[in-house]
This record gives sequence, structure tokens and C-alpha cells, in this order.
Amino acid sequence: MRHRNQGPKLNRSSAHRSAMAANLATALLTHGRIQTTAPKARLARGIAEKAITLAKQDTLHARRQAIALLRNKEVTYRLFDVIGPAFSDVQGGYTRTLKLGPRQGDAAPMVLLELTQDIEVPAAR
Repeated sequence: MRHRNQGPKLNRSSAHRSAMAANLATALLTHGRIQTTAPKARLARGIAEKAITLAKQDTLHARRQAIALLRNKEVTYRLFDVIGPAFSDVQGGYTRTLKLGPRQGDAAPMVLLELTQDIEVPAAR
């Protein structure tokens, strides 16, 4: 039975799908905005919003959950040091999608997924 198993399959295995979502969310949190297809953006948006919500708590348990979610320690440090405090007074809706139109090659619907607040990209640690 498929109870509570929702979300797009994207013609990928579950491991590939979760790794791709973590990579897209990591890129979003690193650069502040990414250009991707609409279904992939919807998938990455959930991961990024969950990670930002964890960063607002700033506890050891939340840090460990974020590392497990994003699979990247450097981005997790940035998430808790820079992005979390920037969204501390916001109650959700940390990202937005802007439609860009179809892609040239296969007419896939493209979107720009970005954080709602401009956050400066600090130098690498």
C-alpha cells in the first residue's frame, strides 16, 4: 500500500532521488538561487525549508539532523551561522519559485528557486 508515500518519482530510484534532492538543496543554500526544472525545484524546496527550520532551533540535535538531511558539513555550518539567524523572525516561506519558461532542448518547464532574503555569500572556511 502507498499510504503517505507522496511526491514525484522523477523516474529515479529512491536513493538517487534523495541524493539529488539533498544536492539541489545544498546548491540552493550555497548560492542563494538555482535554476532547475519545476518538479526538481518542488522536491528541493521541501528539503531546504526543513533545513532552515532546523537552523532556527540551533541545538546540537538540530545540527545533526541537518547534516543527515543535507549530507554536507560545510553547508550545514553556513546554514546555522548565516542563514538560520537571517530567517529567525520569519515563520515559513523561506524560498520562492519564479517561472522562466520552457527549456530550449526538451521544453521542460524551468524555474528559478531562490531564498526570499538576500544573504551574502561569505568566503569559504
